[in-house]
Amino acid sequence: MKRSALVTCAALSGAVAVMAGAFGAHGASGKAAEWLRTGAVYQMVHTVAALVALQLGGRLAATLLVAGAAVFALTLYAMALGAPTWLGAVTPIGGIGMIAGWIVLALRR
Repeated sequence: MKRSALVTCAALSGAVAVMAGAFGAHGASGKAAEWLRTGAVYQMVHTVAALVALQLGGRLAATLLVAGAAVFALTLYAMALGAPTWLGAVTPIGGIGMIAGWIVLALRR
């Protein structure tokens, strides 16, 4: 993914994380609020990490961090909004993407 597209995706990811966190804090309750908060925290942390990775020249790491966070968080958001809970089986794929991003960043020379 091109650098400018990654920055755009990361910026939009940050905006979505803020919206999900706000909805989790003020508009949802129970398990839905938990899913929204968890997704928002992971998405925001990995959005910032992706921007830092990009500054360090780690385009692949940044891509993995943004994509992994998107899959992880968006499956949680979908369940919070009423999607079937079997979608939670997809959530760890996003986690694997985030882990891969950190490993790629660590191995970068």
